[in-house]
Amino acid sequence: MEESQIPVKPTTKEENPWVELARFIVIALVIIIPFRIFIAQPFVVSGSSMYPTFENGNYLIIDEISYRFTDPKRGDVIVFKYPADPKKFFIKRVIGLPGETVDIKGVDVTITNNEHPEGFTLLQPYVVNKADNITHFALNENEYFVMGDNRSGSSDSRYWGAVNKKFIIGRAFVRLLPISQVDLFPGDYKQTE
Repeated sequence: MEESQIPVKPTTKEENPWVELARFIVIALVIIIPFRIFIAQPFVVSGSSMYPTFENGNYLIIDEISYRFTDPKRGDVIVFKYPADPKKFFIKRVIGLPGETVDIKGVDVTITNNEHPEGFTLLQPYVVNKADNITHFALNENEYFVMGDNRSGSSDSRYWGAVNKKFIIGRAFVRLLPISQVDLFPGDYKQTE
């Protein structure tokens, strides 16, 4: 008579829940940290310098990768390190590009460049609160002239100069809060020259 063979169930080692949690945390960090450092990061608007485009407390996601392949364009809403104190972050709109001259007389902004040696007046449908300024500013290579949309309540390039490209963090990509204002590329306006 033959002995019947009973299959033996392999023994499994039960994972410790703490080990599983630690493994999950490590995997999450490996994915989240590079994304946060190199691709996108959150930004909360503080103050009224970009009103009415952005209000105090708006929660944005900033695209950090685009400007590694392209340069900022006129009208882009950017987040950058304040040149006088790189620990502070500002949000403003790009008005002047490298190599251009920006002239502000009253509420009119005139841009002079190689394409428009006589200059052109910038259309600014996003500006509601205007300020009466007189400014003449010539931009060097890698310098951008930035202004807040709330001209009467913004500390910007009119007062402390141009922003070097090395200080630019990225472009406003998504507005997440408030929910009623969720949108992609908030603050975008088509510029016509």
